[in-house]
Amino acid sequence: MQKMNADVARRIALGAQGFADARPAAEPTRRHLRKVLSRIRLLQLDSVNVAVRAHYMPVFSRLGAYSPSLVDEAAWSHSAQKPRLLVEYWAHEASLVPVEDWPLLHSGAKRPGWWKNHTAVAERSPRLVDDILAVVRELGPLGAGAIEKALAGGGPRAKDHWGWNWSEVKKVCEYLFGEGVLTTGSRRGFERLYDLSERVLPPEVSARWRSVSAEEGARELVARAATALGVATEPDLRDYYRLQPARSRQAVAELVEAGVLEPVEVQGWGAPAYRHVEARVPRRITGRALLCPFDPLIWERARTERIFGFFYRIEIYVPAPKRVHGYYVFPFLLDGELVARVDLKADRAAGVLRVQAAYAEPTADVGRVAVELAAELRHMADWLALDDVEVVLKGDLAGVLKAVAR
Repeated sequence: MQKMNADVARRIALGAQGFADARPAAEPTRRHLRKVLSRIRLLQLDSVNVAVRAHYMPVFSRLGAYSPSLVDEAAWSHSAQKPRLLVEYWAHEASLVPVEDWPLLHSGAKRPGWWKNHTAVAERSPRLVDDILAVVRELGPLGAGAIEKALAGGGPRAKDHWGWNWSEVKKVCEYLFGEGVLTTGSRRGFERLYDLSERVLPPEVSARWRSVSAEEGARELVARAATALGVATEPDLRDYYRLQPARSRQAVAELVEAGVLEPVEVQGWGAPAYRHVEARVPRRITGRALLCPFDPLIWERARTERIFGFFYRIEIYVPAPKRVHGYYVFPFLLDGELVARVDLKADRAAGVLRVQAAYAEPTADVGRVAVELAAELRHMADWLALDDVEVVLKGDLAGVLKAVAR
């Protein structure tokens, strides 16, 4: 078994995620987006919009300022000149994934999805299932509310089906989404508009639906996770697509036997690891990036601590008085190390990117970190069409950052 020191493992992981490459000198194009997607394989979706939607930020972290329409067109539109690149499904969590990966996620390799909780609703209401599909077939893509209204003959929606109190129509729509019958044809704001999967996906992709075995799906998904992670433990690989443990372990063993994965012992990891044989070792990592909480480089918190020595928890659901670092905290990557964290809010009404707290890591060069972080915050503000960056004096980095950003 090859032995590897922790610094090499960290550089492999960063290179696999695209952080060994310089950002494009000119405005990023669809070709640049394709390159990012070929590495990270998915963009996680999340409803929180306090700074920027989660699926836009990882592309900015790697490419710098780009037009979000690149992602929108890749995910929610199709033309002969610009075929759809992405489709929505439950991968790590709710995610945009390459269209060719969609059948793999339906193979049975993943852990059972939460939409299975709505099976009883669908089974006891087969007429409702048929009616929903008929409405979508005729009028789609539609949101659940519009489907419900159409089923009611155009009358007003019932008033008791808001928020988490989902109606049976919404439950059945999510069940059919989970089963692959429906997918997201488009979005209105952040509302999912359902359409028939067969109308959204290319015929060759739809043809593989339900035909990929769980074993094949697990192998392919673990291989993709290994490409995205570079070097990883089996639980790391499993977590990328939330696979069933037994399926993941079997797939790892088969990929080792096939020569796709190489067992390695990483200094300080305390667990067996596997390196994708095509993962390269960058000589050094330079550059800077702000990372949203749902960036695939850091979303697995135990891996983040193992690789970077960086303890990180998202505190959205923690009561405000108990938060340590803030509500929506972005770690700051500088030259291959996580050196600081900032709690960000895009105050669109005021035209301000607000740094509500800023903290440096204990070993960070505070002066240099502040200069580089201020520049990246300004770059992010420009990308979000915000006029100013304002730093609240909270956190051990805030005073220096405010002085530099002024």
